[in-house]
Amino acid sequence: MCGRFALLARPEDVLEILSLMEIEDFPARYNIAPTQPILAVIEGDRPEPGSNRPARRALLMRWGLIPGFVKDPRDFPLLINARSETAIGKASFRAAMRHRRVLIPASGFYEWRRPEKGSKEKSQAYWVRPKRGGLVAFAGLMETWSSADGSEVDTGAILTVDATPGFRAIHDRMPVVIAPEDFSRWLDCRTQEPRAVAGLMVSPEPGLFEAIAISDLVNKVANTGPDLIVPMAEPPAPKKTASPDVSSQLDLF
Repeated sequence: MCGRFALLARPEDVLEILSLMEIEDFPARYNIAPTQPILAVIEGDRPEPGSNRPARRALLMRWGLIPGFVKDPRDFPLLINARSETAIGKASFRAAMRHRRVLIPASGFYEWRRPEKGSKEKSQAYWVRPKRGGLVAFAGLMETWSSADGSEVDTGAILTVDATPGFRAIHDRMPVVIAPEDFSRWLDCRTQEPRAVAGLMVSPEPGLFEAIAISDLVNKVANTGPDLIVPMAEPPAPKKTASPDVSSQLDLF
């Protein structure tokens, strides 16, 4: 699952890494939450100058996908994540998987280790970031929803997959990450059908991420500063049921 994430990179870095034609300026965002606008990258309609590759462009979409068949979003659940194993065939995501696959740049995401039922232990928040720093691109889906009055809004969801073994001490799901060499293939909805890109929706490589125990400041959407990702002075010990390769900093997955 991915219910909060952050984008801390400079716009020019996002432009370069994702090979965008242009991008508008934006501030660092430390606590991106559902229903807020998020940055997405799609394949454009025209090729890049001097290249046969379609140009990529950035846009903002609402985090929380609304399928085209929905009449009233108030009567429909908020779809911030889509299970990669079932997205190809599920009615809510089928059209987006075929026609509107996107990349969602991120500097990391947040996850919570929930206590077992009956336990007095509190939930523990973690900042999960690339171990070597920099950006990652989550696999996303986009749907443009049209209301009865003709207005339109771009909406989206992040695809998730089974967590890597070390991460399961925190949660059993995590976002699908698309490698840079696969960006074009993922975004190509004209020649690459959903089943042709199913092999990209796999668990991240072990060692890609590290999880850092942080305070509960991230629990409140109103908190948006860099203090959210400051490591705890005394990280909590892992659960007794965690696999033996999981350290208190959970840096081995």
